[in-house]
Amino acid sequence: MPAEIILQETPDAAALVDKREQLAAVRTTLAERESELAQLRAQLKAFEDRYFRQVGVLYAVLDELEARIAEREVDLYDSDAARSRAKEARQRAQETRDAALGHDPEAEEFDPPPSLKTLFRDVAKRIHPDFARDEAEQQHFTLLMARANQAYRRGDIEVLQRLLDDYREISSSIAGEDAATELLRLTRQIQHAQRDIANLDAEQHTLMASEIGQLHLDTEAAAGEHRDLLTELATSLRDQIADAKYRFEFVTRQIYAHGR
Repeated sequence: MPAEIILQETPDAAALVDKREQLAAVRTTLAERESELAQLRAQLKAFEDRYFRQVGVLYAVLDELEARIAEREVDLYDSDAARSRAKEARQRAQETRDAALGHDPEAEEFDPPPSLKTLFRDVAKRIHPDFARDEAEQQHFTLLMARANQAYRRGDIEVLQRLLDDYREISSSIAGEDAATELLRLTRQIQHAQRDIANLDAEQHTLMASEIGQLHLDTEAAAGEHRDLLTELATSLRDQIADAKYRFEFVTRQIYAHGR
Protein backbone atom coordinates (compact mmCIF):
# COMPACT_ATOMS: atom_id res chain seq x y z
CA MET A 1 0.00 0.00 0.00
CA PRO A 2 2.70 2.57 0.84
CA ALA A 3 4.43 1.63 -2.42
CA GLU A 4 1.23 2.43 -4.33
CA ILE A 5 1.01 5.83 -2.64
CA ILE A 6 4.62 6.57 -3.60
CA LEU A 7 3.96 5.54 -7.21
CA GLN A 8 0.88 7.74 -7.34
CA GLU A 9 2.51 10.78 -5.74
CA THR A 10 5.87 10.64 -7.55
CA PRO A 11 4.59 11.90 -10.95
CA ASP A 12 2.87 14.86 -9.24
CA ALA A 13 6.00 15.67 -7.26
CA ALA A 14 8.16 15.43 -10.37
CA ALA A 15 5.73 17.62 -12.33
CA LEU A 16 5.76 20.22 -9.56
CA VAL A 17 9.56 20.28 -9.48
CA ASP A 18 9.65 20.66 -13.26
CA LYS A 19 7.11 23.49 -13.22
CA ARG A 20 8.93 25.29 -10.43
CA GLU A 21 12.14 25.10 -12.43
CA GLN A 22 10.35 26.41 -15.53
CA LEU A 23 8.87 29.26 -13.53
CA ALA A 24 12.23 30.17 -12.03
CA ALA A 25 13.83 30.18 -15.49
CA VAL A 26 11.13 32.26 -17.13
CA ARG A 27 11.14 34.75 -14.24
CA THR A 28 14.91 35.09 -14.60
CA THR A 29 14.43 35.85 -18.30
CA LEU A 30 11.68 38.32 -17.43
CA ALA A 31 13.92 40.14 -14.96
CA GLU A 32 16.68 40.35 -17.57
CA ARG A 33 14.27 41.75 -20.17
CA GLU A 34 12.95 44.31 -17.71
CA SER A 35 16.47 45.42 -16.87
CA GLU A 36 17.39 45.70 -20.56
CA LEU A 37 14.26 47.71 -21.33
CA ALA A 38 14.82 50.04 -18.36
CA GLN A 39 18.37 50.70 -19.58
CA LEU A 40 17.08 51.34 -23.11
CA ARG A 41 14.46 53.79 -21.87
CA ALA A 42 17.12 55.66 -19.88
CA GLN A 43 19.51 55.73 -22.85
CA LEU A 44 16.86 57.06 -25.24
CA LYS A 45 15.67 59.63 -22.70
CA ALA A 46 19.22 60.95 -22.21
CA PHE A 47 19.78 60.96 -25.97
CA GLU A 48 16.48 62.74 -26.59
CA ASP A 49 17.41 65.44 -24.06
CA ARG A 50 20.75 65.93 -25.78
CA TYR A 51 19.08 66.02 -29.21
CA PHE A 52 16.66 68.78 -28.20
CA ARG A 53 19.39 70.84 -26.54
CA GLN A 54 21.82 70.52 -29.43
CA VAL A 55 19.61 70.17 -32.51
CA GLY A 56 15.93 70.63 -31.70
CA VAL A 57 16.21 74.27 -30.74
CA LEU A 58 18.00 75.01 -34.02
CA TYR A 59 15.16 73.40 -35.98
CA ALA A 60 12.80 75.71 -34.09
CA VAL A 61 14.87 78.76 -35.07
CA LEU A 62 15.05 77.66 -38.71
CA ASP A 63 11.33 76.93 -39.01
CA GLU A 64 10.50 80.28 -37.41
CA LEU A 65 12.64 82.05 -40.01
CA GLU A 66 11.02 80.05 -42.83
CA ALA A 67 7.58 81.04 -41.51
CA ARG A 68 8.57 84.72 -41.43
CA ILE A 69 9.92 84.49 -44.99
CA ALA A 70 6.67 82.89 -46.17
CA GLU A 71 4.65 85.61 -44.41
CA ARG A 72 6.76 88.33 -46.03
CA GLU A 73 6.18 86.70 -49.42
CA VAL A 74 2.45 87.16 -48.87
CA ASP A 75 3.09 90.91 -48.72
CA LEU A 76 5.23 90.65 -51.83
CA TYR A 77 3.07 88.43 -54.05
CA ASP A 78 -0.42 88.79 -52.49
CA SER A 79 -1.64 85.41 -53.82
CA ASP A 80 -3.64 82.50 -52.45
CA ALA A 81 -0.68 80.19 -53.01
CA ALA A 82 1.60 82.46 -50.96
CA ARG A 83 -0.98 82.68 -48.18
CA SER A 84 -1.32 78.89 -48.14
CA ARG A 85 2.47 78.45 -47.93
CA ALA A 86 2.63 80.98 -45.11
CA LYS A 87 -0.10 79.22 -43.16
CA GLU A 88 1.62 75.84 -43.48
CA ALA A 89 5.01 77.29 -42.57
CA ARG A 90 3.61 79.02 -39.49
CA GLN A 91 1.91 75.82 -38.33
CA ARG A 92 5.13 73.85 -38.81
CA ALA A 93 7.11 76.48 -36.91
CA GLN A 94 4.65 76.34 -34.01
CA GLU A 95 4.85 72.56 -33.85
CA THR A 96 8.65 72.59 -33.93
CA ARG A 97 8.79 75.29 -31.28
CA ASP A 98 6.40 73.42 -29.01
CA ALA A 99 8.44 70.24 -29.39
CA ALA A 100 11.85 71.83 -28.88
CA LEU A 101 11.31 74.67 -26.43
CA GLY A 102 8.62 72.79 -24.57
CA HIS A 103 11.04 69.94 -23.91
CA ASP A 104 12.56 70.88 -20.56
CA PRO A 105 13.50 67.73 -18.61
CA GLU A 106 14.31 69.69 -15.46
CA ALA A 107 10.90 71.35 -15.51
CA GLU A 108 9.02 68.06 -15.75
CA GLU A 109 7.09 67.36 -12.57
CA PHE A 110 5.45 64.09 -11.67
CA ASP A 111 1.83 64.82 -10.82
CA PRO A 112 -0.15 61.58 -11.11
CA PRO A 113 -3.96 61.71 -11.25
CA PRO A 114 -5.93 60.32 -8.29
CA SER A 115 -7.02 57.26 -10.29
CA LEU A 116 -3.38 56.28 -10.87
CA LYS A 117 -2.54 56.76 -7.19
CA THR A 118 -5.48 54.58 -6.14
CA LEU A 119 -4.57 51.82 -8.59
CA PHE A 120 -0.94 51.86 -7.49
CA ARG A 121 -1.97 51.55 -3.82
CA ASP A 122 -4.23 48.61 -4.67
CA VAL A 123 -1.36 46.88 -6.44
CA ALA A 124 1.15 47.59 -3.66
CA LYS A 125 -1.22 46.15 -1.03
CA ARG A 126 -1.04 42.80 -2.79
CA ILE A 127 2.44 42.41 -4.23
CA HIS A 128 4.62 44.15 -1.66
CA PRO A 129 7.56 41.87 -0.71
CA ASP A 130 6.50 42.08 2.96
CA PHE A 131 3.45 39.99 2.10
CA ALA A 132 5.42 37.12 0.52
CA ARG A 133 4.97 33.61 1.92
CA ASP A 134 8.50 32.40 1.22
CA GLU A 135 11.87 33.54 -0.10
CA ALA A 136 11.09 32.71 -3.74
CA GLU A 137 7.85 34.67 -3.62
CA GLN A 138 9.60 37.54 -1.86
CA GLN A 139 12.12 37.79 -4.72
CA HIS A 140 9.27 37.66 -7.23
CA PHE A 141 7.26 40.32 -5.39
CA THR A 142 10.37 42.52 -5.27
CA LEU A 143 10.57 42.39 -9.07
CA LEU A 144 6.83 43.03 -9.37
CA MET A 145 7.06 46.07 -7.09
CA ALA A 146 9.95 47.41 -9.14
CA ARG A 147 7.81 47.00 -12.26
CA ALA A 148 4.86 48.66 -10.51
CA ASN A 149 7.01 51.60 -9.42
CA GLN A 150 8.32 52.10 -12.96
CA ALA A 151 4.80 51.88 -14.40
CA TYR A 152 3.56 54.39 -11.82
CA ARG A 153 6.28 56.90 -12.69
CA ARG A 154 5.45 56.49 -16.41
CA GLY A 155 1.73 56.80 -15.73
CA ASP A 156 1.24 53.36 -17.28
CA ILE A 157 -2.21 52.35 -16.05
CA GLU A 158 -2.31 49.30 -18.33
CA VAL A 159 0.70 47.64 -16.68
CA LEU A 160 -0.56 48.39 -13.17
CA GLN A 161 -4.00 46.99 -13.97
CA ARG A 162 -2.43 43.86 -15.47
CA LEU A 163 -0.38 43.31 -12.30
CA LEU A 164 -3.53 43.61 -10.22
CA ASP A 165 -5.56 41.32 -12.48
CA ASP A 166 -2.80 38.69 -12.48
CA TYR A 167 -2.68 38.68 -8.71
CA ARG A 168 -6.44 38.33 -8.42
CA GLU A 169 -6.52 35.53 -10.97
CA ILE A 170 -3.85 33.53 -9.20
CA SER A 171 -4.97 34.13 -5.60
CA SER A 172 -8.74 34.00 -6.02
CA SER A 173 -9.66 31.75 -8.91
CA ILE A 174 -6.91 29.18 -8.23
CA ALA A 175 -7.24 28.60 -4.51
CA GLY A 176 -6.10 25.51 -2.65
CA GLU A 177 -2.97 23.78 -1.42
CA ASP A 178 -3.15 20.35 -3.12
CA ALA A 179 -0.64 19.29 -5.78
CA ALA A 180 -3.03 19.62 -8.70
CA THR A 181 -3.97 23.17 -7.73
CA GLU A 182 -0.34 24.10 -7.20
CA LEU A 183 0.50 22.71 -10.62
CA LEU A 184 -2.25 24.82 -12.20
CA ARG A 185 -1.09 27.89 -10.30
CA LEU A 186 2.49 27.42 -11.47
CA THR A 187 1.35 26.89 -15.06
CA ARG A 188 -0.66 30.11 -14.98
CA GLN A 189 2.27 32.04 -13.51
CA ILE A 190 4.52 30.75 -16.29
CA GLN A 191 1.97 31.89 -18.87
CA HIS A 192 1.82 35.35 -17.29
CA ALA A 193 5.62 35.65 -17.30
CA GLN A 194 5.83 34.54 -20.94
CA ARG A 195 3.17 37.08 -21.87
CA ASP A 196 5.08 39.84 -20.05
CA ILE A 197 8.30 38.89 -21.84
CA ALA A 198 6.50 39.16 -25.18
CA ASN A 199 5.10 42.57 -24.19
CA LEU A 200 8.55 43.81 -23.16
CA ASP A 201 10.08 42.58 -26.42
CA ALA A 202 7.31 44.36 -28.38
CA GLU A 203 7.91 47.60 -26.45
CA GLN A 204 11.65 47.39 -27.08
CA HIS A 205 11.00 46.91 -30.80
CA THR A 206 8.64 49.91 -30.82
CA LEU A 207 11.19 52.11 -29.05
CA MET A 208 13.97 51.19 -31.45
CA ALA A 209 11.70 51.70 -34.47
CA SER A 210 10.71 55.21 -33.32
CA GLU A 211 12.31 58.31 -34.85
CA ILE A 212 14.42 58.98 -31.78
CA GLY A 213 15.37 55.29 -31.61
CA GLN A 214 16.51 55.23 -35.23
CA LEU A 215 18.42 58.48 -34.79
CA HIS A 216 20.11 57.02 -31.73
CA LEU A 217 21.19 54.01 -33.78
CA ASP A 218 22.47 56.29 -36.56
CA THR A 219 24.38 58.35 -34.00
CA GLU A 220 26.00 55.24 -32.52
CA ALA A 221 26.94 54.03 -36.00
CA ALA A 222 28.50 57.42 -36.77
CA ALA A 223 30.40 57.32 -33.47
CA GLY A 224 31.92 54.03 -34.65
CA GLU A 225 33.36 56.05 -37.54
CA HIS A 226 34.64 58.71 -35.09
CA ARG A 227 31.88 61.15 -36.13
CA ASP A 228 29.46 63.12 -33.96
CA LEU A 229 26.20 63.03 -35.90
CA LEU A 230 24.36 65.53 -33.69
CA THR A 231 27.21 68.02 -34.00
CA GLU A 232 27.13 67.56 -37.78
CA LEU A 233 23.36 68.16 -37.81
CA ALA A 234 23.76 71.26 -35.66
CA THR A 235 26.46 72.64 -37.98
CA SER A 236 24.26 72.05 -41.03
CA LEU A 237 21.31 73.75 -39.35
CA ARG A 238 23.38 76.80 -38.46
CA ASP A 239 24.35 77.09 -42.14
CA GLN A 240 20.67 76.80 -43.12
CA ILE A 241 19.74 79.43 -40.53
CA ALA A 242 22.35 81.82 -41.96
CA ASP A 243 20.92 81.24 -45.45
CA ALA A 244 17.36 81.77 -44.18
CA LYS A 245 18.37 85.08 -42.57
CA TYR A 246 19.82 86.20 -45.92
CA ARG A 247 16.63 85.21 -47.76
CA PHE A 248 14.51 87.01 -45.19
CA GLU A 249 16.50 90.20 -45.65
CA PHE A 250 16.34 89.80 -49.44
CA VAL A 251 12.54 89.47 -49.45
CA THR A 252 12.30 92.44 -47.10
CA ARG A 253 14.38 94.57 -49.48
CA GLN A 254 12.15 93.52 -52.38
CA ILE A 255 9.05 94.59 -50.45
CA TYR A 256 10.57 98.01 -49.77
CA ALA A 257 11.68 98.29 -53.39
CA HIS A 258 8.11 97.73 -54.57
CA GLY A 259 6.76 100.19 -52.05
CA ARG A 260 4.79 97.65 -50.06
